[in-house]
Amino acid sequence: MSVFNVVEKFVSINGEGQHAGELAVFIRLRGCNLCCSYCDTRWACTSDAPATEMTEDEIVQYVLSTGVKRVTLTGGEPLLADNIMDLLKAFAAEDLKIEIETNGSVDIHEFTKIDNPPAFTLDYKLAGSGMEDKMNLTNFDCLTSKDTVKFVCSNVNELDKVCEIVDRYRISDKCTCLISPVFGKIEPADMVDYMINHNRNDIRLQLQLHKFIWDPNKRGV
Repeated sequence: MSVFNVVEKFVSINGEGQHAGELAVFIRLRGCNLCCSYCDTRWACTSDAPATEMTEDEIVQYVLSTGVKRVTLTGGEPLLADNIMDLLKAFAAEDLKIEIETNGSVDIHEFTKIDNPPAFTLDYKLAGSGMEDKMNLTNFDCLTSKDTVKFVCSNVNELDKVCEIVDRYRISDKCTCLISPVFGKIEPADMVDYMINHNRNDIRLQLQLHKFIWDPNKRGV
């Protein structure tokens, strides 16, 4: 039986992604290989972050006990957890809808091949993150309609790069494309103006709902 370091588990609404506003069980795993300038879960990313050890069976039983059918697996970077495939296969055996929030640096190909594969919310880290050179661009090859690519923008000028990536890899033909502002750093209205001026019918603006409903720094929501 595999053991996972769970730094948070709770029920809330999805704050972003295709299923924003829907109830989900969140399982946040410890550790990350990136250090984004705007990271809002840095406290979960270190190797010594406080965590509870849980087996895949214990995690699945917790999820089932909530009665909520959608699971958001997040971090940190959840796909780096040892034996993560064991957890994904345990989820796949149940009538659950799994979404993985992944930072765009980890190859997702093997995870798309399991029975009842998860949906991915895949980040593309723009220059403002300081991590753009870590992106694994081959991930765009295996996206499907249930997946999402998310671009978090530090300034309006980064939207030019968003459009370049979306067009080059034909991302909007494969899945949902979202743009989101770094909270408090860029005006959403300016992003809407850009979309209008560039006629971007294929890109959707999304704000992080949980940061408007609760204190932006509140955990467990």
